[in-house]
Amino acid sequence: MKSTSSIDLSGRVAFITGSTRGIGWAVARILAENGAAIILNGRSSPERLHSRIGEICSRFDVPVEGILADVSDPRAISRAYRSIHSQFGRLDILVNNAGVLEDAVLGMIGEAGLRRLFETNTAGVIHSLQAASRLMKRNGGGSIVNISSIVGVEGNRGQVAYSATKAAILGISKSAAKELAGDNIRVNAVAPGFIDTDMVRNLSDTIRKENIARIGMGRIGSPEDVARAVLFLVSDLSTYVTGQILGVDGGMVI
Repeated sequence: MKSTSSIDLSGRVAFITGSTRGIGWAVARILAENGAAIILNGRSSPERLHSRIGEICSRFDVPVEGILADVSDPRAISRAYRSIHSQFGRLDILVNNAGVLEDAVLGMIGEAGLRRLFETNTAGVIHSLQAASRLMKRNGGGSIVNISSIVGVEGNRGQVAYSATKAAILGISKSAAKELAGDNIRVNAVAPGFIDTDMVRNLSDTIRKENIARIGMGRIGSPEDVARAVLFLVSDLSTYVTGQILGVDGGMVI
């Protein structure tokens, strides 16, 4: 399938972490539709990863590979980027999407869950930024988008630890943008609101309705809504944009 969009990512290589479902999968599809070579990533299901590779191949005429790796493991991340360098020789786009969600009120936050959240949502982003920026510097630059959350901006009851990890991503993005601008590497963040993914589908109808009632546009967001924002930030439409936080929340926070 050839894109009819004016955005052309042909010749660029994109690595999207956590891209076998939800927002990451929507990002992978839209980047492939616009011509980018795609490197998919999953953590624990080779079958799902293989299936997603097949879906990209059947729909889009772009190179596609898959890397099974847990972003919370620095050694796995190092191996992943060595593989990217070996197979493609370059990296132009990184979307740090992989993350975990564990809700707990303040008094019930456990040490294991706290460690799991920060190792995946925060340290995983930093490790990937380090490796990706080294590759991008060799080829004159690139674009990095980190997926945060609106709760990282505004906070939320029962999500102290999760909100902390997503707020950290905002600081990481701004600081990395300042460090890497001279290397023509742009770093931005997207802060999704209430998005229809596996993370929210297990919520009760009451909680879903309460969240939707807070959204100015009156509907839950789709992964594609977030993917289109990412597409803008990795494309040439945003070549002078770095260090920014783009909320995709339908007016939940204004």
